[in-house]
Amino acid sequence: MRLVILFAIISISLVKSSPVSLGDEFHLPSVADIESHVDKLWTNFKKGYNVVYNTSVEELHRFNIFVKHVKMIVQHNIEHDLGLHTYRLGYNVVYNTSVEELHRFNIFVKHVKMIVQHNIEHDLGLHTYRLGINKFATLTNAEFREQFNGYKRSKQSNQLYSEFRRPHVPASPYVALPVSVDWRDQGIVTPVKDQGQCGSCWAFSSTGALEGHHARATGKLVSLSEQQLVDCSTNWGNNGCNGGLMDNAFKYVHDNKGIDDEKTYPYVGKDEAACKFRRKSVATTCDGFVDIPTGNETALQEALALQGPVSVAIDAGQSSFQFYVSEKDISRVYSDPQCSSEELDHGVLAVGYGIANDPVKGQQEYYIVKNSWSASWGDKGYIKMARNKNNMCGISTAASYPIVKDKSFYENELL
Repeated sequence: MRLVILFAIISISLVKSSPVSLGDEFHLPSVADIESHVDKLWTNFKKGYNVVYNTSVEELHRFNIFVKHVKMIVQHNIEHDLGLHTYRLGYNVVYNTSVEELHRFNIFVKHVKMIVQHNIEHDLGLHTYRLGINKFATLTNAEFREQFNGYKRSKQSNQLYSEFRRPHVPASPYVALPVSVDWRDQGIVTPVKDQGQCGSCWAFSSTGALEGHHARATGKLVSLSEQQLVDCSTNWGNNGCNGGLMDNAFKYVHDNKGIDDEKTYPYVGKDEAACKFRRKSVATTCDGFVDIPTGNETALQEALALQGPVSVAIDAGQSSFQFYVSEKDISRVYSDPQCSSEELDHGVLAVGYGIANDPVKGQQEYYIVKNSWSASWGDKGYIKMARNKNNMCGISTAASYPIVKDKSFYENELL
């Protein structure tokens, strides 16, 4: 019999979503309201998970457990709205055994304690960002890194495809770079995607860069197929859901003479048995790529300002990164001294940079980074990462961007 532990996805709407005062307008939900809401939740739970109990006694027992969890969630969220907690509860996770449930609950509690401690330190001015509960709350850090961080860098990575790699050309000293850049404002960044439990971050970073540079070259923003890279680029050194490199992906797209659009070759989040590439559905090609000089943040800024989005590899294995969250629509700048500039495990997409005025730390330079863990993570799927702070998390250690042909090529040759 599967057991349920309720943490954070079923939306509890019995209390107000914004902080409340104890004036005449504040009323706790009535018993009848709670009973009615619980009945609806119970019905939806059984229907959604196709749960059937062998006896009415067993169903009553499970219902009582369900009610206990719902009451706990309602009480917690009332206290949240009174300012007693920094996070809300609401989604359900189903486990096969009570042993597994207890194990996951202990992990959850450990993370909650860590998050509360971090946020207290934030309020004391010790951190520039806050943390919050998200869908990774019941995973150990090792499980999280294994399932979601798939960048596989080797010592030979920087020597790959020397004949295909184009040199980085520093910007002219007479060119003044803008103070801030955000390629989302130019309409060349697709919506945040979700890699699921597949170590394909490298594929999403690659398509994100190709999408942006294709849009700059042609004026058309097209969502590209991560699944094609997962399925078809094994011979170029990638390993599907078990990891890969963005430069390998760029080389594959070049040699393959194109990559399909996402609509034609949709993402399924797992390794498929065969490559399903369709040449008639090619949406863009790759004519080469430029590797940013290792550790050179000035060169990374130049590329972002003058070229477009840049694929970057980072150390995303810290718990602070795992639970990064925006605060009241303000995305604080992420910085963690435990982050490595060499042990990189996650491919993401830098889409801009800027300067934030932190109320405690003052001016904070940052990169705007698009992740692939869905829009529910971080700041609607994005994170602001510290810039010019000793190559924080290795953001300029293995950065690159593709070269995409201009509009005339697609009009006259490819399409």
